[in-house]
Amino acid sequence: MSTDYSACSPAPDANPETNRRAANFNPSTWGNSFIMTNSPDDEITLAHKEQQLEDLKEEVRRELKAAAGDPSKQLKQQGFNISCDIFNRYTDEKGRFKESLINDACGLLGLYEAAHLRVWEEDILDEALAFTTTHLKSMVELLEYPLAAQVTHALYRPIRKGLERLEARPYMSIYQDEASHSKALLKLAKLDFNLLQSLYKKQLSNISRWWKDLDFSSKLPFGRDRVVECYFWIATACFEPQYSYARRIQTKILALITIIDDMFDAYGTLEELELFTEAIGRWDVNSIYQLPEYMKPCYQAVLDAYKEIERMENKEDHIVFTMQKRQSVRAYFNEAKWLHEDYVPTIEEYLSVAQVTSEVTLFTVICFVGMGRMATKEVFEWVWNDPKIVGASSKIMRLMDDMASHKFEQERGHSASSVECYMKQHGVSEQHAYQELNKQVENAWKDVNQGCLRPPAIPMPLLTRVLNFARTGDFMYKGRDDRFTNVGDVMKDSIASLFIDPVPI
Repeated sequence: MSTDYSACSPAPDANPETNRRAANFNPSTWGNSFIMTNSPDDEITLAHKEQQLEDLKEEVRRELKAAAGDPSKQLKQQGFNISCDIFNRYTDEKGRFKESLINDACGLLGLYEAAHLRVWEEDILDEALAFTTTHLKSMVELLEYPLAAQVTHALYRPIRKGLERLEARPYMSIYQDEASHSKALLKLAKLDFNLLQSLYKKQLSNISRWWKDLDFSSKLPFGRDRVVECYFWIATACFEPQYSYARRIQTKILALITIIDDMFDAYGTLEELELFTEAIGRWDVNSIYQLPEYMKPCYQAVLDAYKEIERMENKEDHIVFTMQKRQSVRAYFNEAKWLHEDYVPTIEEYLSVAQVTSEVTLFTVICFVGMGRMATKEVFEWVWNDPKIVGASSKIMRLMDDMASHKFEQERGHSASSVECYMKQHGVSEQHAYQELNKQVENAWKDVNQGCLRPPAIPMPLLTRVLNFARTGDFMYKGRDDRFTNVGDVMKDSIASLFIDPVPI
């Protein structure tokens, strides 16, 4: 529904002669394809598939119960144990890794995956990671399928950094080629994947229709049209079927924040951006009349989206939520001021602002709102007190984003990223800055792990969202490739895998 602002108080016009920076982002890869998605299964077909799923679950439970006495199968079921026992198996009496392990690819792979649960003051985990990485790289070309495929994939993205739903499909392909695989478990995994894909398709169709109705591609053509990628980002972090509401509200906010980010980075003048920041601070519909015309549709869409969220809020989370959304926009304005003043902050000053614009804290709050009664007053107080795991996840997202996108951003004119800040402050080369920032990313992973393995009194399903936000950063920006902004084959294939192509059963 469009809003007529013409009868209201006059607003400042965007001066057509203003020299505005343009990022020239590529248009959406998907167009309207997800609006016109295939019809979901009819109720009878869906009910039949769901009954199949329940029958398979019972069959798999029986198989697991029967396998309970086999220690090797127990290990596969329970995952890798990072207690001292596992390292006692692989080290000699002097604490050195056994020479025999060098020729044991399965043992190396298991230890490699376990070592990614590194925390502070556990040097053995750092040693294990370095040791296993070196030897797995040297032997991978000598291995046969499917072990070779597992090792290759693990070296690129270990289990700890992988998004569960995205990793499930390639693992099914490997698992079905193992002679000892369970047919019931494999069919269960495939059917579950396809049923959830149908749910995603339906939700993405509705969100795509909402986005098309906003018509930002013509009203705000300077911004990135990435609503499908936004849904992908959120669905991989919050994939469970029961969290549909959390996915919907997070996707809407992420799509709008992407436009706001581009408005602050690549289009708005400092005076216009100050008006927008003040409007968000007041947070009322009348503030819209003081904005330039091009900002009004975005501001109204933000108000509408947050109203949808606030209907679901309780009194405990409202203050945290309101303060965080205002803090986010103020952080964007600070970055815009740095650009207009040609100011390069210290890396510490930069991160104090830029970790806010990574939006992990905001999306943690929004996600918790969408996950229902599990998020109590105490949970939101915990978030507001800036827990280390949330800050670490924000840092991973921010630094990886910077290293992936800073060259493109500097070419078009952009505030200094962590790369430029580190280079100037320490007088080092770009390559050296990359090395040091990558070390900070790995140290932040230790904080994330520590927050999960030694958690406060916060339900694990909530902490898992914070972990998954760090994982999405690794997927989106690994290899200095901004897959969100510059949508290439990896992103297209991943979206097709999750939302378009069902798994053959």
